[in-house]
Amino acid sequence: MIGKNNAAKQTLKFKLDLLLDITRTINDNQPVEILLDKFTHILRNHLKIGKVVMYKNDHNQWTCLLNSGAFPEVIDAIEVERDLLSFTEITLVVSDEKLLPGFDIVIPVYNNNVPIAYVLIGDIEEEMEGISPVIKHLQYIQTISNIIVVAIENIRLFQDSLQQEAIRKELELASQMQNMLIPATHNLPNNDRIRLASFYKPHYEVGGDYFDCIRLSNDEIGFCVADVSGKGLAAALMMSNFQATLRALFTSDITLNTLLQKLNKRVAESAQCEKFITLFIARYNMVTHQLEYVNAGHPSALLYHTTSRQLDLLESSTIAVGMLEELPVVNVHRAVIDEHSLLLSYTDGMVEVVSETNEGEVDSAFYVLENAIRNSPDIETTVETIIEAQNLRGTNKAIFDDITLLGIEFLS
Repeated sequence: MIGKNNAAKQTLKFKLDLLLDITRTINDNQPVEILLDKFTHILRNHLKIGKVVMYKNDHNQWTCLLNSGAFPEVIDAIEVERDLLSFTEITLVVSDEKLLPGFDIVIPVYNNNVPIAYVLIGDIEEEMEGISPVIKHLQYIQTISNIIVVAIENIRLFQDSLQQEAIRKELELASQMQNMLIPATHNLPNNDRIRLASFYKPHYEVGGDYFDCIRLSNDEIGFCVADVSGKGLAAALMMSNFQATLRALFTSDITLNTLLQKLNKRVAESAQCEKFITLFIARYNMVTHQLEYVNAGHPSALLYHTTSRQLDLLESSTIAVGMLEELPVVNVHRAVIDEHSLLLSYTDGMVEVVSETNEGEVDSAFYVLENAIRNSPDIETTVETIIEAQNLRGTNKAIFDDITLLGIEFLS
């Protein structure tokens, strides 16, 4: 009796020492490989288990994280969704079962009622008395399995959080860099003949919208509002490339026809015609008051003459750049601004904003634009009225895309 008690105490101490060793390994932030090695060593060397296999769920994908002693073809034949999801508690299985040949026990590991791992063990070495050591230490094996799996899951979650933080910081940096490409309000070329106002808000940290105002000469100003198909980082990268190209090509000497053809060629080459850019681009001569513009697949700009109270829609008559290797035609339109007028160009994210108070009124945003430009004394008031009406600076849940507004006031 005394001998049995001493043996039991020694066994208990041995188990506790192994658990303590595993705990220290976890606390030392050892990699997953070390944890799996210790787990395998305990089961195979101390408990005399011939096969140890672990399936782990990472990002909704089941993979075999550990295989010690099982033939690869056996592992390949097991499908977790088909063969293991039905096990919700530790289960003894028939060793000749077709779906799990050579395995004796299935140990499911759950977290928040969701299975995150399955441990399969087999080829158990029987003791002299015919009692399996696994049966004797089944709860202990289950405890170790849970500790190891939870530790591995915590490592994965920690690594995911580090990766997400790195991505967040990179996006913050990308957002800051992209904002440097967008003209600041104090840098807009305002003078006694023309005034500009703008609003820019990407849907994510970075976006595919863009606007620019370029002083072409003492008498001429060029401006552009553009939108890359899609949104997010890919659209932002394409837009930054477009901005550099536009700045390099848009000069006082180049015609809008030639400019659009060159822009189209650059965009088509870089995007392989898989993405395209819609844009409204214009040039205004402050001496002759002539406005020439091209609308390439972009929402219609609004031009309102405040004296005659005439509202013109500067509609698209050219396809978006990048859709084809060469633009079949570039329609350049011209108009003389001979009275005080307001022009408003925007991206489609603006007109896709659904009214927060009138659910389902998809056309309400365009009405807001028209109402604002008809009833505002200047372009700053026009843009600010639109921003407040659509709650663009707040958390408007009806916003689904990048939003850009560029307003130009032609002073008489």
